Amino acid sequence: MAETINLARGKAAEVVLLPRMANRHGCITGATGTGKTISLQLMAEAFSRQGTAVFVADVKGDLSGIAMKGESNPKLEARLQELGLPAPEFSANSVVFWDVFGQSGHAIRATVSDMGPMLLARILELNDTQEGILNIAFRLADDEGQLLLDMKDLRAMLNHVTKRATELRAKYGNVSAASVGAIQRALLRLESEGAEQFFGEPALDIADWIRTDAQGKGMVNVLMADRLIQSPRLYSVFLLWMLAELYERLPEVGDLDKPKFVFFFDEAHLLFNEAPKALVEKIEQVVRLVRSKGVGIYFVTQNPLDIPEAVLGQLGHRVQHALRAYTPRDQKAVKTAAQTMRPNQGLDIEAAITELGVGEALVSMLDAKGIPTPTERVWMYAPGSRIGPASDAEKKQILAASLFGLKYDTSIDRESAYEVLTKQEQEASQQAQESTEKSSGVVGMLNDFLFGSTGPRGGRKDGLVQATIKTEARRGATKFLRGVLGSLLRSK
Repeated sequence: MAETINLARGKAAEVVLLPRMANRHGCITGATGTGKTISLQLMAEAFSRQGTAVFVADVKGDLSGIAMKGESNPKLEARLQELGLPAPEFSANSVVFWDVFGQSGHAIRATVSDMGPMLLARILELNDTQEGILNIAFRLADDEGQLLLDMKDLRAMLNHVTKRATELRAKYGNVSAASVGAIQRALLRLESEGAEQFFGEPALDIADWIRTDAQGKGMVNVLMADRLIQSPRLYSVFLLWMLAELYERLPEVGDLDKPKFVFFFDEAHLLFNEAPKALVEKIEQVVRLVRSKGVGIYFVTQNPLDIPEAVLGQLGHRVQHALRAYTPRDQKAVKTAAQTMRPNQGLDIEAAITELGVGEALVSMLDAKGIPTPTERVWMYAPGSRIGPASDAEKKQILAASLFGLKYDTSIDRESAYEVLTKQEQEASQQAQESTEKSSGVVGMLNDFLFGSTGPRGGRKDGLVQATIKTEARRGATKFLRGVLGSLLRSK
């Protein structure tokens, strides 16, 4: 049985998270600067100590310090003494940095085939006709053994389908050039955000995220997403692929003593704001079903209202930091947030939300029966790792020591649909040229035979037609001259 995870201390008792209930998901909410990221860091390293692998999307770039050992300082010691909180056990965590663009971490890639036509069509927001043509391209690639690995493979296959539209109509259906053009434009928008760097090989093996180190601690996978979040469509593509891969690859395990894997999505409001419907639906599906696969998902955002109701209703663990209520809209948000937490007699949750200090929170965890505990006002513990980002030199050192660099840092561009189709087109073009040259040779020989050709010394050789014309001309001239001379002689 895994030990409880100590998170905070209230007036009555210590607040703990039961590892057996950690796969019931949760959220950490609060205004900017109230301590959400610190609470996330605390929970992530606590799960790691339990032997659970962790994934953290670092949107602001300030979570990389989880890889470094924390240090005490007078300000921290004074705070701990004032609040009566225990000092943390300072230690570093086993961290792997990842980056879709391959700059601040190991590259994350997926193949176009892994994404599949359905998810790709949804993320590109294609209509039914365009989605049907995309399905034809994928189906034809499967039927003809063509590999769709990167963006140029998909583009080449779409062009190939267009050129063979008449031939393919009977088996696959109509292919409209205008619809293919619309798909190509949608792909161009995706490429402008960096999709060419995401789609390719070697593709990430999701099992590489679910590992422990030599001491049995769960690996902490930090996605350096400060640049990725500026490409919302690509971020959606990445998350759709990751959630689908996670759900499809992991086996059903039921309720374990501790989760196998825990996800933290920092700044989740950026994830849901103007997110494609396909992404929201996929998150809802995964949140409902992935619990039985031993996975916990935790959203970190400013307000619970940032999370869709269908998702929020599945989140059993709640950590609410302060919210500000300076405007009528803010006041309404505070009231709504208070209504989403379990009441506690003697605690005015709505008033407390606006009064909380930095590092203070309202917390409700699931008990051993899966029932939310009454909301408590508590002080969150301090994490044992460094609060704040690691330096560039420290991150480079961690990256250099990681064995995943040998597996993922160098891209592979093996022969796939683009290369095969390009080769076929070149061969067809060469054959057509040779055929034209042969035809030209036969026509030239016939032309030379009939009309003549230039000789080796530059002189003109007569062809059959020209020789015939000349012969007949000479015969005609001779006959004419004979006639004239005969007339002259008779006249004398």
